[in-house]
Amino acid sequence: MTHLSFSPARQTAFDARFAAQRIAFGPVVFQCVRYAWKRGMLQALSESGTDGRSVDELAATGRWTAYALKVALETCLSAGVVQRREDGRYVLDKTGYCLLSDRMTQINLNFVHDVCYRGLADLDTALDTERPVGLKALGDWPTLYEGMAELPEPAKTSWFEFDHLYSDTSFPDVLPDVMATAPRHVMDIGANTGKFARLALAAEPSLHLHLVDLPQQLAVAERTLVEAGTRERATLHARDMLDPSATLPTGMDLVWMSQFLSCFSEPVIGSILQRAAQALAPQGQVLILDTLWDSQRYDIATFCLINTSPYFTAMASGNSKIYESGDYIRLAEAAGLRLVARRDGIGYGHSLLRFARATGA
Repeated sequence: MTHLSFSPARQTAFDARFAAQRIAFGPVVFQCVRYAWKRGMLQALSESGTDGRSVDELAATGRWTAYALKVALETCLSAGVVQRREDGRYVLDKTGYCLLSDRMTQINLNFVHDVCYRGLADLDTALDTERPVGLKALGDWPTLYEGMAELPEPAKTSWFEFDHLYSDTSFPDVLPDVMATAPRHVMDIGANTGKFARLALAAEPSLHLHLVDLPQQLAVAERTLVEAGTRERATLHARDMLDPSATLPTGMDLVWMSQFLSCFSEPVIGSILQRAAQALAPQGQVLILDTLWDSQRYDIATFCLINTSPYFTAMASGNSKIYESGDYIRLAEAAGLRLVARRDGIGYGHSLLRFARATGA
């Protein structure tokens, strides 16, 4: 679906060199623009409207020194976040207004800064060894998922805001798909905080959920269901899905996985899909909701998703990523499943893949 038309078809040598310099200084631009946003410089310019503000006027407020204003706003100027008029007054540009008003942009900025930035300094070692060596910037765990409940602030808040932005908006949309086969026993592998389980149990009184996750995550999900008054219709199964010997309960009408498989390497995904297939009742199905970078309508979504993969490398697991749709389909077929239906364009770029057991599997 996506054609990756990020660059002009006829880019000049000058354009190419300028683009290369933007890459070279990208981390510098990121930090300066973030400073201007977080410290209120962009907001001050927004409030001044088309009149703009000079550095002297902004400094006179006592909120920033003239030096800090010049360094931050000049970088913002180079990035197209602000404009500077001939009289030296700064005004906010469209990109600056986006930084101030677009929730997705703000959540992405916080996620990159609070969760990823320091750890990405070790990306080269992480890629070479396929271990999340950058995670030490946040804590001492084998993977980020073991330490999820203990993440320090502000990384914890920024991680959950990032995760929930890209999942919560899709849950109401896909709930009819989940209920389409009238399942009575649904297994939620990677239950996380229990938000999907709470929604599904509220929608269908006859439904029983089987939640599968690490013990520390199940404790969070259990609190969610207790608060919702639906705990009695859920069974918790503490499993480390990295362990290939971790079996799953059987007889499931539906196995549900949302933004889960992208947390693992291809061999582990294959193992999980095999166990999911074995857990199905004869007519059971597997539903996978995930962000697939090749299934996006707009290049901006593809760009964001592709550049989320290094987070998985340096911080999360060392060997997972944002996958293409063909990767999941290929691994599912190898696990004895066949693709029944597919729906793209859900929420913030999600796709829903529906699988059933292959004939003779």
